[in-house]
Amino acid sequence: MLSLVTYLRERPGAHIEDVARAFGITQDELISDLDVLPMCGTSFRGGDLLDIDTDGERIWWHNPDDVAEPLRLAADEATALLVAARAVSTLPGLREGDRQALLRATAKLEAAAGEAAGASSRLSVTFESEGGVFADVDRAISERRRLWLRYYSPARDELTEREVDPIRLFAVGHTYMEAWCRLSEARRTFRLDRVAEIKLLDEPSAPPEIELRDLSEGLVQPAAEDPEVVVEVGPGGRWVAEYYPHDSAEELPDGGLRVTLRTPDPASLRRLALRLGRDGRIVSPVGLAVSAREAAREALSAYESTAGESTAGEPSSYGTKPGGLAQQ
Repeated sequence: MLSLVTYLRERPGAHIEDVARAFGITQDELISDLDVLPMCGTSFRGGDLLDIDTDGERIWWHNPDDVAEPLRLAADEATALLVAARAVSTLPGLREGDRQALLRATAKLEAAAGEAAGASSRLSVTFESEGGVFADVDRAISERRRLWLRYYSPARDELTEREVDPIRLFAVGHTYMEAWCRLSEARRTFRLDRVAEIKLLDEPSAPPEIELRDLSEGLVQPAAEDPEVVVEVGPGGRWVAEYYPHDSAEELPDGGLRVTLRTPDPASLRRLALRLGRDGRIVSPVGLAVSAREAAREALSAYESTAGESTAGEPSSYGTKPGGLAQQ
């Protein structure tokens, strides 16, 4: 279809029969492609979509000059790209060759963006929480050395100390380290922004020979042997079926869903229950459902206590009337 655009630009009013023959397709296939082309263009900022139609015999392109103009970065696009490039170039642990290549590309981008790049010079981003951790992990991988971690687990709400043999760094939304954990004697994945403390050890890293996971389908990929969890959600919680891999999602009479999924760590779904609030609940296993209710009560109790302190000296109706802050 890209070739078709170029072909039509050079041949105004081309006959459908000739174009189909040139591309080795049927006239019906060509008409189908022509129905798609008007939804394409350089962006959706304005009238820069392809204005192409046909009278059944010939094909007309009404705005080839407008769409074919050289692309220019808008101010917001240039700013976002330049700020991100400069931020990444400051990452500790970034290989010097990569850093220099990025800086050269950034300089070219600044020159191409011209005045649109001005705003980016007034913005900066730093990676204070992950930068040092990233550098240590990257060094441990390259030098084949073991790491000591103090790591926060949100599912258990606790800090644990462990030694790990790092395998690789990767990013899926956040930056992660895949490693062989000597505490659990199993492969584990650690999110870098949850590493509270890290030390590079002199002991050599020696993870067992294991096949790297394919992450193209996402970080969480449940296995058939993982425990089964059933969650019922109302209409406001239907997003769960889109966000979490699941075995089934049955429609409920109220417009909600009964979602059955598997996870190696069912306790981690307590956070999901708290996030859903009145839009959903854990049905099974029973122990997880009870645990989620207790976590909700504790959160509500802590909130009410904080709300009571913050409203000291305020009018008594604040936060107490129906629909008020405390009630919510």
